[in-house]
Amino acid sequence: MIEVNFYSVVLVPLAGLISYAIWSRLRMPVEYRHISSHVPSVTKSFWSEMVLSWKLAMLQPKDILPFVTELFRENGPVVHFNLSGRSYVLLNDPDDLKVLLSSTQYIKKGPEYEMLKPWLNEGLLLSSGQKWHNRRKLLTNTFHFKTLDMYNPSINKHSRILVDKLFDASENDDKEISIAEYVTLCSLDIMCETIMGTEMNAQKGKSAEYVHSIKSACKSVIERIFKFWLWNDLVFRMSGSGQSFFKSIKILHEYTDNVIKRKRASLNNSGIEKIRSDSKFEKQQKKSFLDLLLNVLNNTPDQMSDRDIREEVDTFLFEGHDTTSIAMTMILVLLGMHPEIQDRARDELRSIFGYSTRDATMEDLNAMKYLEAVIKESLRMYPSVPAFTRELDKPLQLNKYIIPPMTTITVYPFILHRNEEIYPNAEEFIPERFLDEENKAKFIFGYLPFSAGARNCIGQKYAMNQMKIVVSTILRNAKFQSLGRKEDIRISTQLITRIESLPKMKFYKL
Repeated sequence: MIEVNFYSVVLVPLAGLISYAIWSRLRMPVEYRHISSHVPSVTKSFWSEMVLSWKLAMLQPKDILPFVTELFRENGPVVHFNLSGRSYVLLNDPDDLKVLLSSTQYIKKGPEYEMLKPWLNEGLLLSSGQKWHNRRKLLTNTFHFKTLDMYNPSINKHSRILVDKLFDASENDDKEISIAEYVTLCSLDIMCETIMGTEMNAQKGKSAEYVHSIKSACKSVIERIFKFWLWNDLVFRMSGSGQSFFKSIKILHEYTDNVIKRKRASLNNSGIEKIRSDSKFEKQQKKSFLDLLLNVLNNTPDQMSDRDIREEVDTFLFEGHDTTSIAMTMILVLLGMHPEIQDRARDELRSIFGYSTRDATMEDLNAMKYLEAVIKESLRMYPSVPAFTRELDKPLQLNKYIIPPMTTITVYPFILHRNEEIYPNAEEFIPERFLDEENKAKFIFGYLPFSAGARNCIGQKYAMNQMKIVVSTILRNAKFQSLGRKEDIRISTQLITRIESLPKMKFYKL
């Protein structure tokens, strides 16, 4: 039995890796195979490639960022390696990143994103070429600043529920609590109401199956990315991780399909109001992202189908709820560690709201300059997406090197944001750096929590509004303390930044 396990767990994947790597190398053009001769590389031989591939497959997610940080430290801001038959180049220089991200020639996502297609199909996150251009243009209006204002009542409502939940959990300001789950459920409620127009009631303990399915699907994808033997579709489907993944996305797709059907029936019964570019949004009833997509389908049926709508709703739910929940969790933890910064942020809110308990408006959000700097600094230290990739269809001319096509470029904002030349005292929480006008130029391609250029995050203004409303609502109602130090924060690299451990917190009613 031990011998069988050894062959199945070690030798079979290793043999598959070697065979796949040899086949991949033979089919690539000469310049691809010789890239390690002119770009700093950690895999200059076939054997070193095998060793690195196996080492990465065995790493725990929490060990990925330290490993990549060490690669940059030893090799400089441009590092090449071959991994299981694929060629990767890591970039960590703002000038090189400007070349990559400011061009519309390099918008194709890396091969890792293909693993999300059974879940998200070819929504905005995964599409490329003309489909991406058309879809990006079509969806931009759904995140117009006037449209964003319609989402704010829902965000305010769920923020208040979160405050009540935190106080209930604190039991008369006396109990230490872990806040990550509370913030995650709040973010999911917000996303479901603003994106799908439906009440999830996750903060009230409902929709547990949906919440579990999202977490399970993400976990399966991450395992597949780092374990090369799961790259094969058949092997993945047969694995326990693959079976869990497809079970989870079946639940997620069914939920989304049912919501879309109910929403379409409701709109058909009441008559769909055509939204024109000169419409007065403030006079319309509250709408969700799904409402706006269904209006597009009704008005221009040649541009979107039911399948298109589902893939975009699934995409924005996936991209939105976990990223903002991680960001808000880290903002609160950091504010809890720095009472003087917390007090300054609260003072700003007092100047805006006084002691009123009213909802935050768009005008209020625009006035939250210091809180915005706090949010940006937190995203610098703990970007919600720790890494992203691009696959080159054309040569990429960098400062010192030319990177050939068929290479995957990988960017780690988490590491970039710790560049001492851009951010002096990078490990310190200093929101004021984002209030300094002189810093704006060097932050353009040295600050990438939402990526940059043509393929930046289309929902970043929505995310910023959500973070401002939720965090400001807590600050207006509570003082809070993090019971630990920055060294107690441990994170891991997955599809998004995942929290391994955090200090607990205490909340006190004002």
